[in-house]
Amino acid sequence: MYQYDTHDQAMVDARVAEFTDQVTRRLDGTLSEEQFRPLRLKNGLYLQLHAYMLRVAVPYGTLNSRQMRVLGNIADTYDRGYGHFTTRQNIQYNWIKLSDTPAILADLAGVGMHAIQTSGNCIRNTTADHFAGAAADEVADPRPYAELLRQWSTFHPEFDYLPRKFKVAIIGSETDRAAMKLHDIGIQVVKNAAGEEGLRIHVGGGMGRTPMIAPVIREWLSPLQMVSYLEACLRVYNRYGRRDNKYKARIKILVHEIGADEYRRQVEDEFAHILTLGLEPPAAELDRIKAQFADPAFDPAAPDAIDRSDPDFALWVDQNVHAHKASGYGIVTISLKPVGGIPGDASADQIRLMADLARDYSFDELRVTHAQNIVLPHVRKADLYAVWQQLDAAGLATPNLDLIGDIIACPGLDYCSLANARSIPLAQKISQRFADVERQRDLGELKLKISGCINACGHHHAGHIGVLGVDRKGVENYQLLFGGSEGADTSIGSIIGPGFSEDGIVDAIERATGVYLARREAGERFLDTWRRIGNAPFKDAIYG
Repeated sequence: MYQYDTHDQAMVDARVAEFTDQVTRRLDGTLSEEQFRPLRLKNGLYLQLHAYMLRVAVPYGTLNSRQMRVLGNIADTYDRGYGHFTTRQNIQYNWIKLSDTPAILADLAGVGMHAIQTSGNCIRNTTADHFAGAAADEVADPRPYAELLRQWSTFHPEFDYLPRKFKVAIIGSETDRAAMKLHDIGIQVVKNAAGEEGLRIHVGGGMGRTPMIAPVIREWLSPLQMVSYLEACLRVYNRYGRRDNKYKARIKILVHEIGADEYRRQVEDEFAHILTLGLEPPAAELDRIKAQFADPAFDPAAPDAIDRSDPDFALWVDQNVHAHKASGYGIVTISLKPVGGIPGDASADQIRLMADLARDYSFDELRVTHAQNIVLPHVRKADLYAVWQQLDAAGLATPNLDLIGDIIACPGLDYCSLANARSIPLAQKISQRFADVERQRDLGELKLKISGCINACGHHHAGHIGVLGVDRKGVENYQLLFGGSEGADTSIGSIIGPGFSEDGIVDAIERATGVYLARREAGERFLDTWRRIGNAPFKDAIYG
């Protein structure tokens, strides 16, 4: 994985010193809250319903054990003993004291971490496939490109005050594990007919108030022109994006209103101009970055067989371990969704345990997923049982990956000042209703996502079943959506009818799964059955 050089370290150290001075001035009254607000947001510090929340960047979701251990220590020292992993592959702390923030940022800087550009109208943390560099279906590891984007976008003076926040995702396989088409810019590493590696560029996706799927703007781009092309994409947006209405300020609105063809024409014109300026980094720089993502020293003699005599272990392997590109290895997903738990939360002890497991069994590497779980990307199959035993003892071995219990949920009204309804208690009730793992496995792949407001931090538009919390005359109400998908078959879910109370939405989801079980054909997921038979049978069962 990428290691910060002296330039990177000097940058984060300078930011800590700068913010320490700003916090001192806020605490002594020299700065008002109005003056301080844009400064704290530049450092990922939000003022939520009950306390400050600090959002820490985890670029493209990749961590080493030392960094993970510091995240656990911060949870113990400065929060209430836990952290919340988010759909941006970041971690948030919900109970932060303003006076502690300089010390937290200093602790992060000590292991090459920061909170830079985790908020504000700038290019946010670039996300990537959490199986990058390990997946058997990968064309190429997308993380070197994500790292190049991090270096290009950090403190970019032209894009520091965009019309609205801007999110980029990158994948390296046909299987989209990063919701790439639902981002402002989505990048896919591909190969052309000649076998040359290139990039396919999507622009104009997003969720929120007006969900849209990003169209392809360029089918194939030379990797060495990526920075110039994205510079062109952002310049056109910065030039024409709405600044008079925040609800129409995202790039998806611009692409939709002028049309993908016209946006593409303007980007290509700008791109041609930028190429004359020589903004691209030299090829040697991309090679330098790629070298830091070289494969670890896999053991070619690692045994490929797994002892499945323990049925609980075998169940976990079937559900939470994926195929690795190297024989004798597996990709382990650690579920942060125990029955009745808060999706994405992990205690300080659990965080430190995951750090230890990465150090001992996964070449010192972890990944945060956009589905709020943690991945050990390179585990010998011979070590899987030992890993599972330690996870099981710590409450981290729930075998529910991609099942209805693997719920994505935003913090909702329990924490967020923007939310209209609570997400966490609803996620807990659904989890408890479908607690039986055999029942979950019978339902098969069923991605359920909950947002507490229209901003869609819980990705409800992309859920096979999505839930949106709204305010109905001061009462929390939950709308039910069907048909969303974040994968290669990306689609936007649609609301099926009137909303429900908290208990009513749980009953409605259960009735919907009953329709699926009664009407599914061989090999169909919930999403496939819904696409085939439509809304009517589900509505009849839910509202009839």
